[in-house]
This record gives sequence, C-alpha cells and structure tokens, in this order.
Amino acid sequence: MKRVLMVNFGVVLVFCVGLLSTTLGQDSDASDTNSTTAVYIVTLSQAPTLHIFQQQEAVRRVRDKNHQRSKHGDTSKFTRPKLQPRNMSKSRYWRSRRSSISQAHDSLLKDALKGEKYIKLYSFHYLINGFAVFVSSQQAEKLSRRSEVANIVLDFSVRTATTYTPQFMGLPKGAWVKEGGYETAGEGIVIGFIDTGIDPTHPSFNGTDTSHRQYPIPHHFSGVCEVTPDFPSGSCNRKLVGARHFAQSAITRGIFNSSEDFASPFDGDGHGTHTASIAAGNHGVSAVVSGHNFGSASGIAPRAHISVYKALYKSFGGFAADVVAAIDQAAQDGVDILSLSITPNRRPPGVATFFNPLDMAMLSAVKAGIFVVQAAGNTGPSPKSMSSFSPWIFTVGAATHDRVYSNSITLGNNVTIPGVGLALPTDEGKMFTMVSAVDALKNKSSAVDKDMYASECQDYDSFDKDLVSGNLMICSYSIRFVLGLSTIKQALAVSKNLSAKGVVFYMDPYVLGFQINPTPMDMPGIIIPSPEDSKVLLKYYNSTLERDATTKQIVRFGAVAAITGGQKANFSDRAPKIMYYSARGPDPEDSFLNDADILKPNLVAPGNSIWGAWSSAATDSTEFAGESFAMMSGTSMAAPHVAGVAALIKQKFRKFSPAAIASALSTTSVLFDNKGEEIMAQRAYANPDQSMTPATPFDMGNGFVNATAALDPGLIFDTSFEDYMSFLCGINGSSPAVFNYTGKSCLLRNATFSGSDLNLPSITVSRLNNTRTVQRLMKNIAGNETYSVSLVPPFGVLMKASPTQFSIASGETKLLSVTLKAKKNSSIASFGRIKLFGNMGHIVHIPVSVIVKIR
Repeated sequence: MKRVLMVNFGVVLVFCVGLLSTTLGQDSDASDTNSTTAVYIVTLSQAPTLHIFQQQEAVRRVRDKNHQRSKHGDTSKFTRPKLQPRNMSKSRYWRSRRSSISQAHDSLLKDALKGEKYIKLYSFHYLINGFAVFVSSQQAEKLSRRSEVANIVLDFSVRTATTYTPQFMGLPKGAWVKEGGYETAGEGIVIGFIDTGIDPTHPSFNGTDTSHRQYPIPHHFSGVCEVTPDFPSGSCNRKLVGARHFAQSAITRGIFNSSEDFASPFDGDGHGTHTASIAAGNHGVSAVVSGHNFGSASGIAPRAHISVYKALYKSFGGFAADVVAAIDQAAQDGVDILSLSITPNRRPPGVATFFNPLDMAMLSAVKAGIFVVQAAGNTGPSPKSMSSFSPWIFTVGAATHDRVYSNSITLGNNVTIPGVGLALPTDEGKMFTMVSAVDALKNKSSAVDKDMYASECQDYDSFDKDLVSGNLMICSYSIRFVLGLSTIKQALAVSKNLSAKGVVFYMDPYVLGFQINPTPMDMPGIIIPSPEDSKVLLKYYNSTLERDATTKQIVRFGAVAAITGGQKANFSDRAPKIMYYSARGPDPEDSFLNDADILKPNLVAPGNSIWGAWSSAATDSTEFAGESFAMMSGTSMAAPHVAGVAALIKQKFRKFSPAAIASALSTTSVLFDNKGEEIMAQRAYANPDQSMTPATPFDMGNGFVNATAALDPGLIFDTSFEDYMSFLCGINGSSPAVFNYTGKSCLLRNATFSGSDLNLPSITVSRLNNTRTVQRLMKNIAGNETYSVSLVPPFGVLMKASPTQFSIASGETKLLSVTLKAKKNSSIASFGRIKLFGNMGHIVHIPVSVIVKIR
C-alpha cells in the first residue's frame, strides 16, 4: 500500500463539509461525512504530456537520422535541431490529449470513490500527470491504494515574499546598447508571472510603448486572456499577451471573497502589477506620486511580453494546488521565462526539500526549456533561512542600490535627526512649534481606553484644532501601522484638517525589524525610523515644555523644528549591500536542517525601495492607495530584475538552456560595491547598518547581477534534466520520492552523484572528508581564447585546479578539475573563489563554499 504524504507547510485546514452539498463529484451521499476534508495534490504514475512529447521527438530524431544516413551516407549535418515544445494548446492533437487525460482522472476518481462526494479542482497534464481534489482523509487513503497513483500530498499555503535600478545596473549604456537600445530590449520574449494578477489599464502595460510603436506578435506563445466584468475584453494587447486566474483551492476552502479578491486576473493587491513592471514594464512611463514626478520608469526588458497567472490573493495568500495549475498552464502557453515572487510558508518535510509539488512542477518547466526565477524569501538574516531550494530554480536575494530619498528634521537645539518620507519641506529658513498629539487632546481627562491610541493621530475629533493649527504635530508610529490598523495617510488627513503645518512621526520602541519605505506625504512630514533618535526628539520636546506650577498644565510649547523634505533623491549611498531580510544559505536539504551541496541564493539584485507600477485597486500598501506607482521592498522585487535580465539573455541566445542562462548570470556577477569595496551584508533586524560584515556566498550567491557582462559570459556551465535526475537519485532514501514525482526509477540509472558534482557555476561541499575532487565542464560561446586559472582557497582548505591554463576554441568544451583537501577539523563554513581570466577580456568566477571539514 502506498503511503499518503500528509505534507503541511503552514497549511490551514478548513473543515467545510457543508461545501460538498453544493458542488459534487457524484450525486450519492458520502460514506463518511465526519472525516476531515482538505485539498490533496495527486500525482499519477503515467507520464505527462511534455515527457511524451519529448520521447516522441527523440524517436523521430533517431528515425530521421537513420533515414538520412541510408540516403546520404553521413550523418550529423542533416539532423534537425531539438525542438522545444511550444504552442501546445494550438495543436488539435494535444487538445484532444488534454481532454482524454482529464477524462481519465474523472474515471479514476469515480471508480476509486464509488458513490462518494468529492470535488476535483484541477487536472494537470502538461508538466505532471495528476489532479487536485477536495476529499476526506479516508478518501485520500483510498486513492493512495490505487495502482495508478504515485503520490498524494496535502495542499499547502504560499505567500508573496523601477525608475532608477536600470541605471544602477548599467543598462542604458551597457546591456540595452548591446540589444539595440531600450526600443528592442527583450522583444519577442514572453515572461510569465505567477503572482497576484495585473492592472491592465496601467500605462506600463500599454500595447504601444511611449514612442507609439506597436509590439510584434510572439508567434511561439498560445496563451489567452480571461474576460470578466473587472477584466473586460480588450484588457490584453500585444504587450500583455495572456492573463488567467487560479483559485479553485481557495474557493473550495470557502475563504475566497470575489468582491475583494477579484475572480479574474485583475490585481486587487498591487504586488503582481509591481513585479511585472519591474521586469518588463514599458520604457519612459512617468512615475507620479502625490502630485510629484519621481522620474521615468522602465522595466529591465521593456520590450518583452507579459503573461499573467494569478494564483495569489490579498486576503489569504495562495495555495500550492493553484500555483501548480498556474505553472502547468504557463508551460503549455509557451512562456520563455517564469518569475515567481512567492515562497512556501514552511520548509517542506520529507527525505529532501526538493521533493514538493512546486519544485517538481518547476523541474518539468525547466525540462521544457523555461528559465525559472524565484524569490529567496524575506526570512533572513539567520543562516538556513532560505525558502527556495532546488538547483534547477534560480534563486534571487535582495540588495540595495545607491539611490536614497533623504529626509531630516532639525531641532531648535541644532540637533539634526535623519528620517524617511517623500514629503515637502517646511518653509525655508523657518522653524515651527511642535505639539505632541497627546498634549493636543480636547479632553485630557478622558478614559484611557478611548484615547490609548490618540498618539497615532487617527481621529480628528479627539484634538483641539487651536493647539495644532500652524504647528508641527508629533504622532507615534506603533505596531498598529505595521498591521494596517493605523495609517500614515489617515494621520496626514487628520493633521491637514487640524491645519497643522506638518507631521513628525516618532518610532515606538516595540517596532523592530520592520522595513519602513519612504512614504508619500502631501504636506511637510517625516518618519523617524530609529527608536534611539525618537528618544532624542521626545527628550528635547519634553525638556522645552512650560507647565503651570500648580495645575501642571502646559502653558507653552517651546520645542521648534524644521523639516528638510524627502522628495529629492541623492545617489551617494554605498551599494549594493545585502538587506537583513533577504533569506540566507546554506541551502537546507531537509527538515532536519542538514546542508545541501547546492549554493543558495544564486544571485542578488536590487530589492530595496523599488519603484514599480501600482494597481488602481491595490491594498497591499495603504500609503500608496490610489497612486499609479509605489515603492516596495523585498526579495519579491529582486526576482523580477533577474527575470528581465534573463529575457535579454534569451533574446540574444535563443538556444540557451535554462542552465546556460543561469550560468551566464552567475559567472559574470559583481563582487564589489560602487566604492570598490567588498559587498557588505546586514546581520540584524535592529540597527542593520551597524551589524554589517562582508557578504559570503551564503548571503549573495555568486554576487550582484551584472546585466551587461551576462550578455557576453565567455564560458558557460550547462546542466541537463538527466543531470538533475541523477542528483535526486543520489540523495539517500530518495528512490520512492523520485519515482512518485517523476515516474522514473533510480534503479535504472548507471550513476548518481551529489550536488557538488552537478555542473553548476559554483562549488558547494557541505562535508569535506579529507579530500574531494569535483569537475566542471565549460563550453566556450565566444571566440578562441586562452584562460589562466586563479585560486583563492577557503580557509582551512588546500585547493588545486587542473589545468591551470588552457586555450579553448569557439564552441569547444574543456574539463576543469578542482581538488579540495581539509587542512584542519572545523564545522565553520569557509569560502573561496576560482577565477578564470581570458586574454580577450572575459572573467569567469566560481565561488567555493566548504562547511564541515574533516582532516
């Protein structure tokens, strides 16, 4: 009997048997209505459509090769190139196959659950052969006994994890020039986004760009646009070429609110609109917020096409069944790049983190030739906090760029305190009296319960206008702002109605580890993010109050200040640096936190204080409600930067595999900041800039993305689907999981190997027992070149490479052997680097990470 895998990644099980009476798989009564019902993802042992297609292609190529050999004598020059499966949904044969697979799923359910109630949510057929179904635990057990069923996993929850960053990344004078300018950058490449949807009315997604040039039609793409009342006909165009939504798992659980979450691809959150515009938004769109123009926005690949697969929602996040359905559909439609700014809520249990429905679906997407980018997660800075695990997924962490919107307040005692806020300044050369909200209450003897939040400035009726008018109002920024119970926008509205000159927010000492983005303010204002600086402000304010000697009532407010304003950017900040929230390696191989021989993250990219398009109905940030652009931070913002660069690489190198794109991004990355110093990494939530130390590969992977160099990498390290399969089979005890997810037997493999032996552009050894030799196969995609090898060994490790110098012709491959020997016993990770210097200017670097060393 097969084992039912009750995998729980923070899933909230919904006991909603009553739902079964409205939408039924069968008409008869259920045999057991008291059992727990939930959504399960069921994988069948029969191969999915993609694998069958590729098997048929392999047979056809052999047949063609034999035919040409018999006809012409030789050989390879007549062999047709391998075709990538595209436009599947346009094929009558494959549409028929999809229908027959869905019918087979229905028959299996009907036969296994005779007369019982169930709800089939999705049929998966392209990347995996299986379905998502809402059943009881007893019914799941029945399904697990069927010979056709390979695997059953309990559905789990997932969560979401620019005007200037193209300039910081050097695109206008670098990568865009190499691609013919921004006018053509990314043209013909389709990027799929699995996120919260999109606002199709935003100018970042118009069918003609700001130069009024029409987009070409991507003929390899076959996606469609759903039409609903809030996503009407005409919402899509040649820029936005596809849009669908997936919510069956949420609907079945009874938590989907159609009026709030929109049963359509329309973005009611803002997150999806933001990420899509970062990767592929139109060039030259004015970013106007609160009436101020903050510059012209552009995506990294502004001429790339966008296809949206909405599987996350503002009120509850999302579920794996919906995300897997979205990935399956995106692959069928023919996307070139897949961007996921989402992560599971918890680390997957089982024999290895790689064996979960999301990563397995993405493995099949990679097999189809799709480059998959995923956010690392916002769970840093602790070691092993990574939320993206598998070597076939390109994982991106978050770093800063050098643009800063500086704001400050100068007190009457000549102390200047830094802060944030996209705000107007007070009148130049003039100071204004400050009045604390708690000292401006109409009824100072009112009940504590009524006014316990008065300091947050949310209720106009609580305050004495005569005390506030013409002055700077001091308000507190508490945890309620983080939770959305209080808002900056409401405090500004209250202050305006009281005729205040401006607003000063001080930080509640209990708000720690929360990133405060510069917030738009339509009046003079500032947020002081540091609790220590907030104490300086309050100490000065309290020391200048004059009180009646008898009544102790305030008779004079003596504190004065001036606000410099924060709408003007400066570009002098040291950058990049790794943000404290960016998830860190080493990559956890399993739920016991054993280390994998895989480097994660793969790369870092701009993710902090990023301008992006904003949905007209967005609620993800109340401070930007009603605006067309918003500034957001997170690894969610970093991942689409890399998706955009990947589109530029794919545009230039159409035959590059996903691994080749990953190699080009990795080996060319930047290791130093804009001051020529080592990239630094923040190590703590509180006062993060005071906790920085040099970044390691477990903080930044290979380094910071270098779009221009990635278009001319010199050498690449390629990895195939079969290599990934050999890696998975090499994990101790993995054979059942490999068979359950892929239908392939590890027993039939001639060889298996560890993650260190995958042909990746990095070397990671979690346990070095005396001596270990690893090899990397390099292919030259540039002209003939001679390379010299430079080594920086990890501390406590001897490192040798062979050859130390080599010449390699265009299109030729060479093998690099690297031997590592432990010099001492240690369980502390150490890091080194291999650099290959080409005489034609190419520099290829490979980070080396060794954790446990046993002499």
